[in-house]
Amino acid sequence: MAKIEYKDLLDAGVHFGHLTRKWDPRMAPYIFMEKNGIHIIDLNKTLVCLEEASNAIKQIVRSGKKIMFVATKKQAKDLVAEEARKLNMPYVTERWLGGMLTNFATIRKSLKKMSSIDKMMKEDSYKVLAKKERLMITRQREKLEEVLGGIADLTRLPSALFVVDIKREHIAIKEAQKLGIPVFALVDTNSNPGEVDFPIPANDDAYKSIALLMKAIGEAIEEGLSERKRDKDDAKSTEEEEAKKALDTAKAEKE
Repeated sequence: MAKIEYKDLLDAGVHFGHLTRKWDPRMAPYIFMEKNGIHIIDLNKTLVCLEEASNAIKQIVRSGKKIMFVATKKQAKDLVAEEARKLNMPYVTERWLGGMLTNFATIRKSLKKMSSIDKMMKEDSYKVLAKKERLMITRQREKLEEVLGGIADLTRLPSALFVVDIKREHIAIKEAQKLGIPVFALVDTNSNPGEVDFPIPANDDAYKSIALLMKAIGEAIEEGLSERKRDKDDAKSTEEEEAKKALDTAKAEKE
């Protein structure tokens, strides 16, 4: 994993917080100073928190579990969707449907509905439908895709959430807390870091800041995935060796 340096954070503007009058006093431990009416985030703390979060995320992924990305703000949604798709992880970038975690059984029904529409659209019976009916089905499919497209392959609850802007995504965080799902998040100076398990103090409004930190988390996930593959390959090799030994022993005994 390419290590992120202090200078990288500085160049991306990760240190720029909100106006001092908008701050949350609980962010005080992560604030370095005030400059021109703006709080400046302590980037040394950001580096420490980022490393902690990256190591924890890597272990979750290594054990074969999923991380759900949540970011509905304009400057983050495309970045997050692209990174999540690349890593084959679930994501929500349009809007958070209330109950997406706490009422997952209902969400699964909607996902099944989307899947059955896809199946139907490939059949000959769909082609002979009236134009109006086909249009209605297509629109229904588009509506479901917009909200649920990023979690289409999710068969069970994710093992963790990664959130950009905890104030905006407070419903998602509350649902995760209710279910005991750990939350990793970029936390700006106007938020309460105590609401999440792994806060990463950072500017959650600037594109460059979000992009840099998403890349770091993405690399940690990639490392976790490759370590999982290596673990599987090693286990397979051990099994094959043991099977070969058992076969050789059986042959020797026979002789």
